[in-house]
This record gives sequence, C-alpha cells and structure tokens, in this order.
Amino acid sequence: MMEMALWEQLALGAAVLLVIFWFKPGIKAALKQSEEAEKDWAGILLPVTIVILFVVFLVMTT
Repeated sequence: MMEMALWEQLALGAAVLLVIFWFKPGIKAALKQSEEAEKDWAGILLPVTIVILFVVFLVMTT
C-alpha cells in the first residue's frame, strides 16, 4: 500500500474542508426540508406495505 506524502495529506484535508464549506448551505437546507417532510412518511407506508405484501403473495403462490 502506498503512503501519501505530507503535502498530499494536507492538500486532501484542505480539499475536504473546502467541499464541506461549499456544500454546507445545501446540507442545511436539506436537513430543514427533511424535518418538514417527516409528516409525509405515513402517506408512503401504506402503499409500500401493500407492494411488499403483494410480492410476498406472488412468491408464495409460485
């Protein structure tokens, strides 16, 4: 396994920090939207349950 030189480690660390700061506003907005969307889970659970039960039914009848 090749080891990274010190300057490569520093460059990689700087790039990671830059990416974190660059995406921070988008991540913050996504977290806010996900908190607001928690109420919508009840609406998706019924169709998903029906699909799962239908697939189980198909497997059992084959």
